Amino acid sequence: MSSNESSRNGHAVILAAGRGTRMRSRLAKVLHPILGRPMVVWPAEAAESAGLSVVLVVHHQEDAVRAAMEDQRVSFARQEAPQGTGDAVASALAALPEAGTVVVLNGDGPLVRASTLEKLLEQHARSEALLTVVSMMVDEPGSYGRIVRSAGGGAECIVEAAHATPEELALNEVNTGLYAMDLAWLRGAIARLEPHPPKGEYYLTDCVAFAAAEGRAGVMILDDPEEALGVNSQVERAVAAGVLQNRIVHEHMRRGVAFEDPSSVTVEPGVMLGSDAWIERGVVLRGQTSVGEGCRIGAYSVLIDAQVSPSAVVLPHSVLESARVGAASSVGPFARLRPGTVLGTGCKVGNFVETKKTTLEDGAKASHLTYLGDARIGAGANVGAGTITCNYDGYAKHRTEIGAGAFIGSNSALVAPLTVGDGAIVGAGSVVINDVEADAIVVARGEERVRSGAAARFRRRRSPRSKKD
Repeated sequence: MSSNESSRNGHAVILAAGRGTRMRSRLAKVLHPILGRPMVVWPAEAAESAGLSVVLVVHHQEDAVRAAMEDQRVSFARQEAPQGTGDAVASALAALPEAGTVVVLNGDGPLVRASTLEKLLEQHARSEALLTVVSMMVDEPGSYGRIVRSAGGGAECIVEAAHATPEELALNEVNTGLYAMDLAWLRGAIARLEPHPPKGEYYLTDCVAFAAAEGRAGVMILDDPEEALGVNSQVERAVAAGVLQNRIVHEHMRRGVAFEDPSSVTVEPGVMLGSDAWIERGVVLRGQTSVGEGCRIGAYSVLIDAQVSPSAVVLPHSVLESARVGAASSVGPFARLRPGTVLGTGCKVGNFVETKKTTLEDGAKASHLTYLGDARIGAGANVGAGTITCNYDGYAKHRTEIGAGAFIGSNSALVAPLTVGDGAIVGAGSVVINDVEADAIVVARGEERVRSGAAARFRRRRSPRSKKD
């Protein structure tokens, strides 16, 4: 997205340049995943949903951050050397228009809602403030910067905890790090910032005092302080993930989805769930998974980019990845559907069955202990327990075609490339290497020989007494 692209409500600058040493990780803090996406994606999407065009300020692991955001509608600004929040915002000014409104928010703040940003923009515009800071009320202010109010109730300044007097430390209204500012005014304010000892950093918070001196510094108290959580450790990352997961699950429940144990599931934001779907405990739904109306997803199943059509059932402990399950089909328990699997209507893939790049047409079944790779199973065909398609010869993969209504006996090995015609029958235990024509019966196993009394003679020969004799 270009820096001049029009936006409905203004622009957002997201600060994402820091290292995040308290994460105790080699990975840049803003890249740590929360529900399947980098942390910084959450505030970026909230800003875009609020009608803002986004500029991301980067420095540490810049290339990795840019790569992680390549699917997002953002532009970038580089902070040459991290010198505080004021310097970070100054780095973004060249990517912003001369005038308008800009919202500043943190890349390690994944819980901010689009509705909160919209409320901030509305209040900022209505009050005609030069700067509006978002505050929150807390019982234990700790290291947060304190909001100092003027006699008239407006914001006077923000005092960092390290520099606060005892009276200021007693204040329980604190800065969240979220602001709305007039862009034309901000350019001049940024130029007035002075470095703070001991690191020589430029604090964006000083801009509050500049706006207050002109009588145009506003404050918006955050309705839900949870939104202001900044992630600085793995503990806080897990807390943020739990909050976001709770929001997602509750939204699905409001739309008619039932969860057996809402606190035990993982449902990523790209997942779609139909009404009357039933999700059992411990289920993991990732990526672009979709589950249709009336489906049941069994306990501890994992679905990644899977599509499950209405009224289908996935029984417990099944794993589906980039697979499609047709309406009224049944999968599992303990089944694995690998990428490229497509099940038609009314199919069954049972316990300990694995499929890969395989299509089961309507009504086809593979009920137990089977591997089907690079195959097509015709409508109504039945694949017996223990059957495998031998699709790999050590150099290349080959396809197996099984016709409609065919019956594959248990413990058969189908050596690809191979075609079994419509209605054909493969006898149990067969190793089939040649094509089988339609309606034929093939039995490909060693001849059965019966030697009466041979077992008793064998035991006599092997017994300890016979050896002594």
